[in-house]
Amino acid sequence: MSYPRDLVGYGANPPHPKWQGDAKIALQIVLNYEEGSEYSIPDGDDTSEIYLREVPGSSMGKGMRDLQVESVYEYGSRAGFWRLLRLFKAKDIPVTIFGAALALERNPAAVEAIVDAGYDICCHGWRWIGYHLLDEAEEREHIQKAVASLKKLTGDRPLGWYCRYAPSLNTRRLIVEEGGFLYDSDAYNDDLPYWVEVEGKPHLVIPYTLDNNDMKYCVAPGFNSGNDFYTYLKDAFDVLYAEGETAPKMMSVGLHARLAGKPGRIAALARFIDYVQSHDRVWICRRLDIANHWIKHHPPQ
Repeated sequence: MSYPRDLVGYGANPPHPKWQGDAKIALQIVLNYEEGSEYSIPDGDDTSEIYLREVPGSSMGKGMRDLQVESVYEYGSRAGFWRLLRLFKAKDIPVTIFGAALALERNPAAVEAIVDAGYDICCHGWRWIGYHLLDEAEEREHIQKAVASLKKLTGDRPLGWYCRYAPSLNTRRLIVEEGGFLYDSDAYNDDLPYWVEVEGKPHLVIPYTLDNNDMKYCVAPGFNSGNDFYTYLKDAFDVLYAEGETAPKMMSVGLHARLAGKPGRIAALARFIDYVQSHDRVWICRRLDIANHWIKHHPPQ
């Protein structure tokens, strides 16, 4: 049997991506919109959400509705989302929304703002739950419901996919089976997009990030302050920008409205964006832009 993992990738000779404007780096900022689709008693789950909130590790226990957690998540949709949107507009930068369909259904004003701003929505599942816990039929149903929901909300079907935690062993095959997706981001294993073969068809993977990610405000070992976040992002950018003189890469930054949208954290993000914009060979783009660029300039062989 062949080994099911690729531990080699591009190796010592990654392709030159030929980024737009001869950029040394393609910077892609993701805003995860999950609030209202997480595990919760009102949605019929047997537990409240326990992940990526302000008090890690605490739990009310199974069957108990956790009003504290619900309130922390509500901050993202009620306040944090709008604060981040104001920042992105002020800096005139495009972003990608990793949008859980049910969460967006519950905040039509946010959907309208996303569409008006020209941001692309990468499907973050029907709900923000563990897809690795669903059987194949349930997962297929969730994918179909999510696509239909986002198409109804925005007028366009989603072209990218990214699920919570890790995908199941079926996810990528089901994404290709469903059709219509240009890429998925259920990977963290490279600094460039790459092609895989799924059921005999070429499929594009645009890796995401768990280190350039505000989730580490709530996950140990992580960031204790905005300065930690800024320094880490700046260091990552500096290394990739220097490498970009001969071998340009992409850099993803992951944000959550309930985390980076807090006043004490958004200041660091603003400083980082200012720092990036002080460099002249940077392509700040949407994830969809990277997908279209790769398909055009680096089609599957």
